[in-house]
Amino acid sequence: QVQLVESGGGWVQPGGSLKLSCAASGSISSIYQMGWYRRAPGKQRELVADMPTGSNTNYADSVKGRFTISTDNAKNTVYLQMNSMKPEDTAVYYCHAAGSSPFNVFVAWGRGTLVTVSS
Repeated sequence: QVQLVESGGGWVQPGGSLKLSCAASGSISSIYQMGWYRRAPGKQRELVADMPTGSNTNYADSVKGRFTISTDNAKNTVYLQMNSMKPEDTAVYYCHAAGSSPFNVFVAWGRGTLVTVSS
C-alpha cells in the first residue's frame, strides 16, 4: 500500500511564507505525478499545483507567482513553497500522487495538513 505523509502546515501571517512537504512510501515502481490540492472553508476542493513527470508544472491561477512546487525524485517527495500568503489561502492542503506498483497503478492521498493565514 502506498502512503503519503505530509508535514509543514501551521499558522502564518498575511504576506508570510510556509513550506509543505510530502513523502511517498510503499510499493512504488514509479511516480507519474505528484501535487497538492486544498479545501478552504465553505469551498470545494481545488487543485493548487501538480508536477507530472516529463511534463509542465501546473498551478491554479490564484497561486501563480506566489507558490512553487518542486520534487525530489530520489526521495519520492514533493514540496510546496508558499510565499506572499493571503487569508484566502487558509485551507486543508492534501498531497496527491499517482504512479505504478509492480503489478498495478495507484492513486494516493495524504490525510491533509491545515494551513491558517491570519493576523
